[in-house]
Amino acid sequence: MLKSLKILLIGIAFVSSANQPYTVKIGVLKYQGGGDWYSNPTALSNLAVFANQNIGSQINPDYDVVEVGSTDIFNYPFIHMTGHGNVVFSEKEQLNLRLYLEAGGFLHIDDNYGMDKYIRTELKKIFPETDLQAIPKSHPIFNQHFKFPEGLPKIHEHDNKPPAIYAIILEGRIAVLYTSESDLGDGWEDEEVHNDPAEVRLKALQMGANILEYAFKTSNRL
Repeated sequence: MLKSLKILLIGIAFVSSANQPYTVKIGVLKYQGGGDWYSNPTALSNLAVFANQNIGSQINPDYDVVEVGSTDIFNYPFIHMTGHGNVVFSEKEQLNLRLYLEAGGFLHIDDNYGMDKYIRTELKKIFPETDLQAIPKSHPIFNQHFKFPEGLPKIHEHDNKPPAIYAIILEGRIAVLYTSESDLGDGWEDEEVHNDPAEVRLKALQMGANILEYAFKTSNRL
């Protein structure tokens, strides 16, 4: 079954049109529990444009919303998840998300401040045998097109804690990337949303491009 899912994941994520050069779409994960999954509505579009201009990707800036339990999730090689509050996955959603990740999918979770204790609990239900692992500064994700020798950049301050980055590793590759105490997505938003300095937004976009590049390379997508 996993073999067929891998074929599905590789085969149908690409979109073609004579009127646009885009070869892939990415998605935002819609989940239950009351958390605002719809936070940062301009973030992924801006990141896609930045990545297309700087690392040669062909990502459609018009991302899709995909529900955790839907088979549509297999249409997307890269799914982004964010929010400030509670997250709840049903048993069906847990199984669907696990199958997606085992089939080669990539989930980036960016804590927008307030979801940490909830997402950790739900991830443990999906992968009870696997813990989130801290990612060292030497990891290739920090050494893609853009170089981050000091690791994950800090975009917004909340609790005076350093930025943290964790992963669930499946078959030697990152399947779930979890960024916390950083707020990368806020840095991807339109400039007027948070009024971040240009250099801060640039770091956020560069790190986001690295994440995309790593995700697509490890699934032969870029």
